[in-house]
Amino acid sequence: MTGQPFHEAGAEPLGLAEPSAVIAFEVNGETVTQQVPARLNVADLLRHTLGLTGTHVGCEQGVCGMCTVIVNGQAVKSCLMFAPQLDGCQVQTVESLAGQDSLSPLQQLFADEHALQCGFCTPAFLMTATALATAGRQMTNADIRAELAGVLCRCTGYEFIVTAVERYLAGKGALASD
Repeated sequence: MTGQPFHEAGAEPLGLAEPSAVIAFEVNGETVTQQVPARLNVADLLRHTLGLTGTHVGCEQGVCGMCTVIVNGQAVKSCLMFAPQLDGCQVQTVESLAGQDSLSPLQQLFADEHALQCGFCTPAFLMTATALATAGRQMTNADIRAELAGVLCRCTGYEFIVTAVERYLAGKGALASD
């Protein structure tokens, strides 16, 4: 060994540039074309590049669900998806739900049912519920609880969240009797 560092600070290891890709996708109804590093995750692209900070980051391992967004109609944990995978996709974040001066019906139900406390997990629950409503299948209380289990909440005890989502799905005709 020569005592030299493996690579200089700030230099690419082995002199190789990090691969990148140019992607085009739709986010909240707007077309975006972006050059992204191959290893950038969707959560970081949304938050740090596009400024959509409603997508929260918790564990960065797909366990907590805080980063849930909708991609092509499916609720996904955006910390587990690489940005280049978005090419050609439609993405919906929590910023798409509310109007200029009003809450969406789902957000209003969360407020009416006291389904939030600190609010950190709320965007993920809202996006999960939005995906459930558009899935077109009938959901029982047990189904809703199983689907919502992918998002962790440390404050509410879930009961009010489940009630808000049940009321929302009932209004969409997607609530089945147990």
